[in-house]
Amino acid sequence: MVEITLITKPGCHLCDDARPIVERVVAGFDQATLTELSILDDPALAERYSDDIPVVLIDGRQHSAWRVDEAKLTDRIRTRLGA
Repeated sequence: MVEITLITKPGCHLCDDARPIVERVVAGFDQATLTELSILDDPALAERYSDDIPVVLIDGRQHSAWRVDEAKLTDRIRTRLGA
């Protein structure tokens, strides 16, 4: 199983652009899950990522910030799954 985390905040236009890309990619893998977290709900996330959102984490490690490349995210998940 690969855990994808999308770190966002309400009103973030880059987050709104990234969300459907991440959702589409994750939907293509049976063994991938997606969790979305807002920096407004977690002070530690806000301190660490507030200048970088949206941030995509793969199994807790940062994959991307600001923009999401669909092909790169797909390849990284595929690699993590050993596919």
